[in-house]
Amino acid sequence: MPVQQLKIAQFFMPDVIFQGPEGRLEGKYFQAADPRAPIVLVNHPHPMHGGTMNNKVTYRMFETFVKAGFSALRFNYRGVGNSEGSYDNGVGELGDAAAALDWLHAQHPHTPEIWVSGFSFGAWITMQMIMRRPDVKRFIAVSPPAGNYDFSFFSPCPTSGLVMVGTHDEITPAEDIETLLKHTARQKGVKLHHAVIDYADHFYTQQQDELANVVGQYINSQRKEIVGS
Repeated sequence: MPVQQLKIAQFFMPDVIFQGPEGRLEGKYFQAADPRAPIVLVNHPHPMHGGTMNNKVTYRMFETFVKAGFSALRFNYRGVGNSEGSYDNGVGELGDAAAALDWLHAQHPHTPEIWVSGFSFGAWITMQMIMRRPDVKRFIAVSPPAGNYDFSFFSPCPTSGLVMVGTHDEITPAEDIETLLKHTARQKGVKLHHAVIDYADHFYTQQQDELANVVGQYINSQRKEIVGS
């Protein structure tokens, strides 16, 4: 096993329990050694279609942020795994994500950088979060379901971020993402990066490494820009 992979495998990611709007929520948390490390919340895909915090794309995003030096939290929405409550059509899940980010921020009150990210349904939640949290520095949305959910809230976008999709996505066609971004106004200075991964389906079944590379490159480039600004 390569040295870098060995280090990641040995990272301690304890189970955590914190209070959500409808009861206790469970998560996996990695705490970076630097108390002023950037923090990130990772949102998982649709709870009613098998989505959990252990989804492969969700985990690869989490792992990539950890490699980049972040303190990171992924968690289960209400009614998933050991999280209390029941599915609430996205409204309650947005509240769960807000509670998760509040918990994470409370562990790192002096962090200079807050990021949010998510996959599929979790990307939709993520993009709603940045409209409500002006302290979020950057976001990453992987395969947001632009053709299945209302994204009218997203314009004007207040925060720079990365939106990714695969060319063979059977749930979120790449054309839907292009249309969404084309019609999204930006606040001054905001940049929306658009990444398309060739041949990737919705779950990036054969492109997990490429997904991690694109996410990692974006994180690294933006961290240099933020720190240098």
